[in-house]
Amino acid sequence: MTSLTPPSAPKRNKTLTQHGRSREDPWFWLRDKDDPAVMEYLTAENTYTDAVMKPTEELQATLYREMRARIKEDDASVPQKEGAYFYYCRYEKGGQYPIECRKHDSLDNPEEILLDVNELAKERSFLEIGVCENSPDHRYLAYSVDLDGSEEYTIHIKDLATGDLLQDRIARTYDSLEWVNDSQTFLYTLLDEHQRPRQVYKHRVDSDSQQDELVYEEKDPRFFVSLSKSESGRFIYVACEGNNMSEWYYSDANNRDGTLRLIEPRRKDHEYDVSDHDERFFIRTNIDGAKDFKIVETAISTPTSDKWRDFIEHEPGRLITDFLVFKDYLAVEETHAGLPQIRVLALETSESRYIKFDDEVYDVALVPGREFDTSTLRFMYTSLAIPPQVYDYEMPSGQRTLRKEQEVLGDFHRGDYVSQRLFAKSSDGVNIPISILHRKETPLDGTAPLLLYGYGSYGTSIPASFSSTRFSYVNRGFVYAIAHIRGGMELGYDWYEGGKLIQKKNTFNDYIACAETLIQENFTAKNNILAVGGSAGGMLMGAVANMRPDLFKAIITHVPFVDVVNTMLDDTLPLTTMEYNEWGNPNDKEYFDYMLSYSPYDNVTKQDYPHMLIVCGLNDPRVTYWESAKWTAKLRAMKTDHNLSLLKVHMDSGHAGASGRFDFLKEVALDVAFALMVFKK
Repeated sequence: MTSLTPPSAPKRNKTLTQHGRSREDPWFWLRDKDDPAVMEYLTAENTYTDAVMKPTEELQATLYREMRARIKEDDASVPQKEGAYFYYCRYEKGGQYPIECRKHDSLDNPEEILLDVNELAKERSFLEIGVCENSPDHRYLAYSVDLDGSEEYTIHIKDLATGDLLQDRIARTYDSLEWVNDSQTFLYTLLDEHQRPRQVYKHRVDSDSQQDELVYEEKDPRFFVSLSKSESGRFIYVACEGNNMSEWYYSDANNRDGTLRLIEPRRKDHEYDVSDHDERFFIRTNIDGAKDFKIVETAISTPTSDKWRDFIEHEPGRLITDFLVFKDYLAVEETHAGLPQIRVLALETSESRYIKFDDEVYDVALVPGREFDTSTLRFMYTSLAIPPQVYDYEMPSGQRTLRKEQEVLGDFHRGDYVSQRLFAKSSDGVNIPISILHRKETPLDGTAPLLLYGYGSYGTSIPASFSSTRFSYVNRGFVYAIAHIRGGMELGYDWYEGGKLIQKKNTFNDYIACAETLIQENFTAKNNILAVGGSAGGMLMGAVANMRPDLFKAIITHVPFVDVVNTMLDDTLPLTTMEYNEWGNPNDKEYFDYMLSYSPYDNVTKQDYPHMLIVCGLNDPRVTYWESAKWTAKLRAMKTDHNLSLLKVHMDSGHAGASGRFDFLKEVALDVAFALMVFKK
């Protein structure tokens, strides 16, 4: 497709041996970022990709302009009341980053700017805000900043009364921080040498962080530590989570000594999370076989599981995913038959009702508020064709009020599109949901190109939600589809377990079944599909490229997890030990053999492959750049076709790509331009 010669990464002998089995890995050397040859190779890949994509520069500019034209640039969130203040964030026309603001007493009063992220990001190629939390007395703002995509944040404190930054600087933190109610003290999490959040420290405002006191230290490298504060503001929680296990501690938020008390000790396969109401805890738990979770209650004075009583019983097939506690109500987020639902319960009477939604395919989520003593619940509703809508729901009456619908400008008109749900039968007979979006006039006779998105890992359900950038595909005749494959939780916890560990291949077979069904139903045709997935979804992309390359014309994948065995053997990487329960521990031969049988990098073979655009970030701590680099090098050496294999390395960002909202659109424009080029659209 091009006369340009792609870079060729030289081979260097490297033999890896595990369980008596030897593997040759001639591109293992690409792991060493300090080797000048590695940086030369990555730079050469970027130069090649830029050269191949140069004929599309005008198209990329057009795509960027049209995607930006859909954005209402001077937009603002719906304010949330906390005490005497209304807090919100807004964007200014031309601004890449949000501005955090508040108003005192009334929305008619003058605005106070708390943090203008545009000012922080001046002359920087990357800046990401981690936490942004005002103190309970509204005097201070604690915020943290990542400057390179490494997800290592530095905490700063701003005195909102004077506008001054205080001396406080706390480096190498995780994006987790909670204020004690004295407004002079906060807890935060610190990263260890492997970039794992395993320590909780207590800090006093306007003091030297070297004097901070250790509150908790996690000894097990399989567990990460995070902080949260209950809706009532009474407790700060320390959650230790990993490997499908949980252990929570609580601390009196009115007492700055930070003393922690255990709720329930960790045990294998027990997951739970906690909030409080008066003198009781509400706990979402999968204890006693409640695979799709139930909610129990217990006295704060006797929090262990032998005292738990069912409050919302377990109902198989109805997955409880989240809950919010109010003074008089409990709001519960559930998933049933592949669709999210919200249930509201009156605590005094235990009467409950579901909020009704009419669309066939949609997404809805609770929006955590800043007030405990309120009868108003906020939620966000969206679908593939409906921009996000923020509603306030009066829990006593069931009355809902639309507070805001995201404005989408430019070439988007809601009535031009159709969304629907379809089911595919996987290789073992299981029905897999597919969410579909297309323009009304798009021919469904097999001639339309189709973008098929998939993820299928960590129990993450992919919502049928709105994305304005998607319409740069759909308005050019693409059908857009989401494969809700196993490994997610769209159909409950069993759905997750059916796509992990030694059942991981179900994820790949499900995706292939979705592609085949969409072909059979004339939404598209073989070799007219664009496969898209990133991170763990990049593993999916690599696996299906090896298994059924004939189905796909092209694959676009960002930060793909493709060197599965080598990554999971390296316990110095941040996520490896925590994810043994997702993929297995390859130090165990059973898991090693199974991983090796599907690991995309290890299974590249001499065959034709689709066109590929592979994108990664040099500073990514989650999926390292070298996975993409090694995979690209091996694909080039092995494949028998003349299709494109492009590698784009973002040298100054991490797992999530660009931090600015317009810079991000430029990355999307490259993806879309690549697709339109190879599909000749």
